Amino acid sequence: MGILFIQEFTSTAIKKGGLSTGDIAVKYKYKNTLVDVKVDTKSNIFTTFTVTDIFPSTKAIVSVKLPDYNSGKLELQYFHDHATFTTAAILNKSPAIDVSATIGTPAIAFGAEAGYDTTSGNFTKYTAAIGVLLPLYCKGDKGDTIRATYLHHLDQSKKSSSVGEITRRFSTNENTFTVGGSYVIDGLSVVKAKLNNHGKLGALLQHEVIPKSLITIAGEIDTKALEKTPKFGLALALKP
Repeated sequence: MGILFIQEFTSTAIKKGGLSTGDIAVKYKYKNTLVDVKVDTKSNIFTTFTVTDIFPSTKAIVSVKLPDYNSGKLELQYFHDHATFTTAAILNKSPAIDVSATIGTPAIAFGAEAGYDTTSGNFTKYTAAIGVLLPLYCKGDKGDTIRATYLHHLDQSKKSSSVGEITRRFSTNENTFTVGGSYVIDGLSVVKAKLNNHGKLGALLQHEVIPKSLITIAGEIDTKALEKTPKFGLALALKP
């Protein structure tokens, strides 16, 4: 008889203004099957079943949100040394289908994804991306948005790093510039922060309380509208 192991326990709490929300999640593992169950403060139950190696190098994922029975989703993944392929479908009367694929080497990689609405017969999204050995990443979204990200490590041990991102949305003629950084304090704690040209400042502190178990404290403020209530979040992830 197989034994069902509890692999991870997670609790998350978020406070925005006078409203507090949270959830509790538990992961169970049995042979090649992983069951993830999460319950939030609105009595929603999120359940995900992940089965690996039904066929070599494959993974199947089935998820559903109760009591919304039309939220079911089926995802199939295939992994190869130099390529991956994923397809997903919403399990309802009018399923939407997403397909993504990547191919490449450690030096350069190409990726693309597309979404198709079977009811309207239209593509809901189509994006493409390219990654190279340099810490530079570019992505386009339906021809409307292009994003370039650059990552730079400030020391050889990679304890501290900085990142810059430029996003251009052609439909609104809007540019967004984001700068950020991270620093590993003592091998157990990491602090990260980012700021964009719209005045959104975010930061988080993550600490490994025991091996494989993390507590994360995060917050965000709008520096151009300080009268607005800041956002705060707390997450706890426990792994045996």
